[in-house]
Amino acid sequence: MVLIYVDDIIVTGNDSRKLQDFIARLNAMFSLKDLGPLHYFLGIEVHRDETGLYLSQAKYIKELLTRTAMLHLKPCSTPMTVGKALSKTDGEALKQPTLYRSIIGGLQYLTHTRPDLSFVVNKLSQYLQAPTTVHWSAAKRVLRYLKGTINHGIHIKFSDQLSITGYSDADWACCPDDRKSIAGYCVYLGDTLVSWSSKKQAVVSRSSTESEYRALAHVAAEISWIQALLNEFQFPLQRTPISWCDNMGASALAANPVYHARTKHIELDVHFVRDKVLKKQLEVRYVPSSDQIADCLTKSLTHHRFHFLTDKLGVVETPLRLRGSVKK
Repeated sequence: MVLIYVDDIIVTGNDSRKLQDFIARLNAMFSLKDLGPLHYFLGIEVHRDETGLYLSQAKYIKELLTRTAMLHLKPCSTPMTVGKALSKTDGEALKQPTLYRSIIGGLQYLTHTRPDLSFVVNKLSQYLQAPTTVHWSAAKRVLRYLKGTINHGIHIKFSDQLSITGYSDADWACCPDDRKSIAGYCVYLGDTLVSWSSKKQAVVSRSSTESEYRALAHVAAEISWIQALLNEFQFPLQRTPISWCDNMGASALAANPVYHARTKHIELDVHFVRDKVLKKQLEVRYVPSSDQIADCLTKSLTHHRFHFLTDKLGVVETPLRLRGSVKK
């Protein structure tokens, strides 16, 4: 597999002889500099040990904190407080909103290796047009959280049982400004998180089941895309993907045509998911809310709950013995 971004290239595969032959052919046509095993790519640090790969952005975080003169901040345990939801009417308008926009833009790039930031960054991105003092305080809390988790990132684990598993969740009518819902999902290949999302839904849902089902449709589409990508790599999966949902109504809609008359307003989503289920391309199963991993992608949580779920996402601290091995 080859990944290219402008003039940076990653070449990977399981046959070292073919890889060297491919690099030699490229070098015959272009001027290349082989940097050896992957350590650093587009601000993402790569560490390897016997358990797999650790992807983090410690250098990027330090630069972000230094640029905003916040490297001295006292760390906090979560990126967002639990309580009153943020609103566009909170606080007073910032006199210089450019710094807020710059910070949020920097945080957006961090979500490539930090799914624990997905919800709060998506939330704060909704106020870029007219940020207030309250939004600025919330952004500084995220930076304080980063100060205490500089060396955290995604752990890509080795696994001999590769199957696709998805989790979807929604926080119904949670936005105080327009009463739209926040939907989130995460998808695993084996034991490793490979895709995640936290996003405000485009329309207002009239019930929690409707918002949960829209989230279920989004994770079903993402799973279909991952399956298609793996098929292109000639790596078909042996097991039917499973998507876990903590709403019984949404789970029932996936397979029960009796509910059709009550779901005309979400008809496309209903037919899309149900078609996958009937063709045995997807299984939809119920999971208790206490075990719903995507919960941390839809709302602010207590310290204990947040860290329990981010650990399930595979967000861990890079072992100290590996941190000096990155060549930048």
